[in-house]
Amino acid sequence: MDLKRGDTRLIIDACKAKGVLRNQCAYVLATAYHETAHTMKPIAEMGSQQYLRSKPYWPFIGRGYVQITWEANYKKAGGKLGRDFVKNPDLLLQAKYAAPILVIGMIEGWFAGDKRGRHTLGRHITLSKSDFIGARRIINGTDKAALIASYAQKYDDLLLLQGYGVAAGKPTPKPASAPAAGLLAAFLNLLKRLFGKGTEQ
Repeated sequence: MDLKRGDTRLIIDACKAKGVLRNQCAYVLATAYHETAHTMKPIAEMGSQQYLRSKPYWPFIGRGYVQITWEANYKKAGGKLGRDFVKNPDLLLQAKYAAPILVIGMIEGWFAGDKRGRHTLGRHITLSKSDFIGARRIINGTDKAALIASYAQKYDDLLLLQGYGVAAGKPTPKPASAPAAGLLAAFLNLLKRLFGKGTEQ
C-alpha cells in the first residue's frame, strides 16, 4: 500500500479539491483500495455472467472505484455529473467520472442512510474523531469494516507524512535580511578590534 498505486494521486487531488480532511481522504482511499481489489483503478464487478445476472441490481452491476450499483444510483450520479450512466454504464470505468462519484458520493451520502439521515464522511469522520469502523456504513453496512479501517489508518499515516492537511501559512524560518546580516558582521568586527589585539603574540 502506497500513494503511487494506480489512480491514488488523482483521488487525493479530487479530495483536496473538495476540502476533504486528511482522515476523511484516508477513508476514501481505503474504500477505493478495497473495492477495486487493490488496483486503485475503476473496475467492473467481478464474476461470471451467470453470477452477475443473479444480482438483484443487474444490469447495474458494481462499477468504478466505489462499485456503484442499482439503477437509482446510476441515475443519481448521472444527474450530478451531467451524463447518462444508465444508457452508457461503462462511462463509470473512466477515472474522470469514477473519481467524483467516489468522493462526492461519500461526502454527500449517496449510497446509504438510516433514520438519522445519510451516512456521510462528515457523520463518521471529523477533525475530532476517526470512526473508521462506523464509516463503512457509507458504502456497505459492516462488510469488512475492520479490514478497511486498518487500510484507512495506514493511508492516514502516509498522508500525514506527505503533509496532507498540514496548516498552510505556518511560519517558516527565513534567513537574516541583508541589513541584519550587515549589522552582525560589523558587530563581530568591532569585537575583533577590541579584544583581538590582546591575544596577538
